[in-house]
Amino acid sequence: MGSTQIVVLAATVSFFVVTLLFAVIILACSRKKKPSQRTRPPTRTRPVTKPELSSVSVDQSFSFEPSVAISMAELSTATKNFSPDLIVGDGSFGLVYKARLSNNVAVAIKKLDPDAFQGFREFRAEMETLGKLRHRNIVKILGYCSSGSDRLLVYEFIERGSLDYWLHDSSSVECIDVSFSRLPLTWDTRNKIIRGVANGLSYLHGLDKPIIHRDIKTSNVLLDSEFEAHIADFGLARTIDNSSHVSTQVAGTMGYMPPEYREGMTVATVKADVYSFGILMLETATGHRPNLPLVVEGKDVGLVEWAKTMVALNAQMQMVDPSISRDERLQEDSVKEYFRIACMCTNESPKHRPVMVEIVEMLNRIPAWQGDDNCGSCLV
Repeated sequence: MGSTQIVVLAATVSFFVVTLLFAVIILACSRKKKPSQRTRPPTRTRPVTKPELSSVSVDQSFSFEPSVAISMAELSTATKNFSPDLIVGDGSFGLVYKARLSNNVAVAIKKLDPDAFQGFREFRAEMETLGKLRHRNIVKILGYCSSGSDRLLVYEFIERGSLDYWLHDSSSVECIDVSFSRLPLTWDTRNKIIRGVANGLSYLHGLDKPIIHRDIKTSNVLLDSEFEAHIADFGLARTIDNSSHVSTQVAGTMGYMPPEYREGMTVATVKADVYSFGILMLETATGHRPNLPLVVEGKDVGLVEWAKTMVALNAQMQMVDPSISRDERLQEDSVKEYFRIACMCTNESPKHRPVMVEIVEMLNRIPAWQGDDNCGSCLV
């Protein structure tokens, strides 16, 4: 083999050796990179807190009454771990339990549904609203408790339950200390209840920043031992500026909502509460539920249309709940004035409805029979 051939062969071998070495180095480097990629810690994302929960800390309790100690352990014990046997109501977004705290104070505890998105918003609304309100016709909130996903509101216990029960439910109910059966409310007792609700709403609407309840109905009016009315359930309440609140959705209960809601209006005003109050007046006096039809001249109509037709026919006495005794206590002038005010409150046009302070004045001018009513005879 010549010297030239030897040089060429050596160069070829060197080329392959160098190429092989480069290949080995590249392969080794690539293998080292893969483990480092696999062992790199995953990117951590910051959990997003729902804005509805931001105003209420997790695992905290607060009492508005120094004499009432509130904690999750205390409330769990008082409700026997939220026993179904202690449920006394089904409020918006949650169940209501009757309980007695360790200091012997009787309370109503609302446990909000943790799966209800609006329930958290209701919790904040009730805290911001009820915590600073003090009026004889507004249910008093004693405190609240927040633990994990649980949200609980603690109220004073109102002995006789809801107005809805007294108007429509014929069963018996157990109070704090005594059981009683429902007896028909007299006309004067119903007037007393209506005046109490009117006073409560007038107070709310007269605040520096008015509060709209947005869900006035018989089940949200609680009655104490003297049949004094207490407005409850502020889950839909809103504080407003300039007498209106812009909302993206209507709020309330079918049968009580004003006609402007049906037309797509999203601005809530105090006049919406006035309309619902007018429906409450009609239901309380007649015993008719607002979501059930009534017959006028052979056709089904709503409660408001029926009432206005009967008033036009001067048939107000026929509108009164048949369970009310037709004796000398039922004064025709009082009945007519009562329904006149109710029809004003349920006017189709919001601007033609009176404001609550005017309604209070009109109700106070209705003559009442100055004798014993049935408040004391309701206990068995």
